[in-house]
Amino acid sequence: MGIDSELNRGSGGIFDVWVDGERIFSKHEEGDFPEEVEVLRRIQARG
Repeated sequence: MGIDSELNRGSGGIFDVWVDGERIFSKHEEGDFPEEVEVLRRIQARG
């Protein structure tokens, strides 16, 4: 799995995970940080 990450400085505790232009996780919407396995599961579910 070729994964590249990028940190974009923000404010207000924003933590989003984007894959190919699609947001697959939002701390604001879900209320907490994701577990690593949850991020991987969502990436793999995209195909």
